Amino acid sequence: MTVINGATNATTTVAAGTRPTAIAVNPVTNQIYVANSTSNNVTVIDGATNATTTVAAGAYPYAIAVNPVTNRIYVANNGSNNVTVIDGATNATATVAAGTNPSGVAVNPVTNQVYVSNSSSDNVTVIDGATNATTTVAAGTGPYAISVNPVTNQIYVANEHSANVTVINGATNVTTTVAAGNNPFAVAVDPITNKIYVANSNSANVTVIDGATNATTTVAAGTEPYAISVNSVTNQIYVANNGSSDVTVINGATNTTATVAVTAPVAIVVNPVTDKVYVANGSGSNVTVIDGATNVAATVTVGTTPYAVAVNSVTNKIYVGNQSTNNVTVIDGATNATATVTVDPRVTKLW
Repeated sequence: MTVINGATNATTTVAAGTRPTAIAVNPVTNQIYVANSTSNNVTVIDGATNATTTVAAGAYPYAIAVNPVTNRIYVANNGSNNVTVIDGATNATATVAAGTNPSGVAVNPVTNQVYVSNSSSDNVTVIDGATNATTTVAAGTGPYAISVNPVTNQIYVANEHSANVTVINGATNVTTTVAAGNNPFAVAVDPITNKIYVANSNSANVTVIDGATNATTTVAAGTEPYAISVNSVTNQIYVANNGSSDVTVINGATNTTATVAVTAPVAIVVNPVTDKVYVANGSGSNVTVIDGATNVAATVTVGTTPYAVAVNSVTNKIYVGNQSTNNVTVIDGATNATATVTVDPRVTKLW
């Protein structure tokens, strides 16, 4: 892991596992969890010291989510059809069976329910966070991405191969289907406006769902929208378009758009406290930092093939998982430095 000090650009390198694919942060404990898909484990980073611990997971851990209220971490193991539950206080683990090829995981910290989208069995595993007991809810074809609105207790599942979204009522597990574009690949919720944003990778657009009525609106985006993130404070939505190498910025009040140039983006995250947006450019070795107030962009060098990015808004640190250099770059967001910072070249590459 390369740690970048935003004031001085000094760096420190701390290794992660092989091919980090997903990252989640517990802002309460200041612990960061990195799912390493090829080494079948999770790297736990102490955000205060950058010391690391390794926790075994299942086969091909692909997605990860944190419940900061219970201090439990949920790792969807795509290759072993289960979920590793990590106790954040002790790093002890439990294993919970899921469906086939779990690809996404989301937590409702209010109800202590966990939702796992199983892309090859066309369903969602619902885990009771108190008991680890499970319930299965049918979804569309190829459920991939999943997001929760904790205010309304509705869960949104993007079904990649059936061009729709399954809406799960968290109180009853009753479902509703809402039409989307072709290959809905990512979904994000604004709990303040109760709007849901679905990135349709083969339609070059975003489906906006009104959470109160399930009525939809379509907003044009770039080519192959691949990831999406919401700033609930400013009511701006950011869509990473992998095919056109740009970010579509949607004004949530008007659905008008702006475009910011980046490079083959694969992941995007917002720090709502600083109003900064971090875009992992998967074909390069950098992260684009967008100022949410002006849409002015800067570039910070990270490891090779940055694939996942997460923010701790409390500490203003940004964590970038670099698949080809098997490390995590930590950016100090205090200055949002625009200088390029070189990653330590001694880190071993995966390919």
